Amino acid sequence: MPHLLRCVVLAIFLILSATADAVEETRPLPYFVSLGSGEVNLRTGPGVRYPIEWVYKRRALPVEVIARFDHWRQIRDWQGTEGWVHQSMLSAHRTLIVIGEKHALRREPKSDAATVAEVEPGVLGEIRDCSGDWCQVSIAGRTGWLPRDAFWGTYPAEQVE
Repeated sequence: MPHLLRCVVLAIFLILSATADAVEETRPLPYFVSLGSGEVNLRTGPGVRYPIEWVYKRRALPVEVIARFDHWRQIRDWQGTEGWVHQSMLSAHRTLIVIGEKHALRREPKSDAATVAEVEPGVLGEIRDCSGDWCQVSIAGRTGWLPRDAFWGTYPAEQVE
C-alpha cells in the first residue's frame, strides 16, 4: 500500500507540474518575472551546452521574458543584457529595480503626498499593485507609492495585482 500511495502522490505532482507549465506557455510574450535564485547562469543559447555569458548574483532582480524554447527562457534585464536561463531559475513574483536618480516613496499615489522614504537607484523592491501611472511597492520593509517612470519592472499600461 505505501508503494501505491507514493505512485499516487507522484502522479498528482506530475499533473500539477504539467498544468503549471501549460498555463505559463499560454502567457503572451513578453512578460516580467524575477530571478528566483541568488545565482543564475545566463547562457548564450537555450541549453547547458551553451556557454555561460554572465552569472547573476541578485535574487529577485526583475527580468523580462522575451522568448521561450522548451524549458528555457530568453530574458532581458534592466540594462538590456539578453541571454537564456532555465525556467526553474525564474519566479513569477513581481519585483522592481529603482532607476534614474533618488526617488521619494510616497504615502499616496500623488506627487505631493507625504514621503515615506527616499529610495536610491539600484534598490530592489516588490510590486504590490499598479494602476495608472503609480504602483504600490514595498522596499526594505516600507510600503508606499512610486510613479512607473521611477523603476523598471512593469509595462506602461500594465495592470498588476
